Amino acid sequence: MPQFVLVLRDSGSFPPDISAEEMQNVIKRYIEWNIRVKALSGQKLRDSDGRVLKRNGSKVTITNGPFAESKEIVGGFQIIEAPSYDAALKLCDGHPHLDFGSIELREI
Repeated sequence: MPQFVLVLRDSGSFPPDISAEEMQNVIKRYIEWNIRVKALSGQKLRDSDGRVLKRNGSKVTITNGPFAESKEIVGGFQIIEAPSYDAALKLCDGHPHLDFGSIELREI
């Protein structure tokens, strides 16, 4: 069966002053969604650290990053199985991340 990666992009709308109880409720929603769609894998990316590699002619430069150069930054990913893009889109219905940003869906 085809596999799809959900690239979770944060729009900056996640409340910075969220209480521990509210955070637990958000995490619970992600766990429940993962169980419902039988997600194969997924991780939240670290908020700091990372490197950006770019080729400039024959030289590769490495810089600290990533730094958001747009309104949305990748915050994590999940992998699901579905028979088609349409089926994968239906599985994404009700995904809790849509409250905080967007999801890019790509077949892998």
